[in-house]
Amino acid sequence: MLYLVALGSNQRHRRLGWPNAIIAAAWQRLAGEDLIITGTSRVVGSRPVGPSRRSYANAVAVIETNLPPPALLARLKRIESEFGRRKGQAWSRRVLDLDIILWSGGAFVSGDPDLTIPHPLMRERSFVLGPAAEIAGDWRDPLTGRTIAQLHACHRRAKKRP
Repeated sequence: MLYLVALGSNQRHRRLGWPNAIIAAAWQRLAGEDLIITGTSRVVGSRPVGPSRRSYANAVAVIETNLPPPALLARLKRIESEFGRRKGQAWSRRVLDLDIILWSGGAFVSGDPDLTIPHPLMRERSFVLGPAAEIAGDWRDPLTGRTIAQLHACHRRAKKRP
């Protein structure tokens, strides 16, 4: 199975350094065990969403694995924790944030753990759509039928309107 995973960081790590370096370290950490990274985007900067004041470094990766979505989410949460993320920090600064955006299996919803694919806010986030369009532009949103490239173009046009 293929997954599109978003990576974000806006807090310095005492050993790894600044957010761009954290993204690079996260790619290396993801490329282990039974996860294979088949593509990575460039790292882009973005303004924070929510109360955090620190800008983010964002990127996406295409990951191949046999893990089903809940198992991959558990793995991503474990990696976030390894990088120093604590539970209960929604919308705040964080060393590493990993989100499943899409997967090759279409739509997926689970309450345990709480997981929705495609990511519910994916269509609103240029810091996800831009990097995703670079490496997975032909992937389709199973809910709208549009490609990532189309969603990104629509989002950019909408932001330019007065």
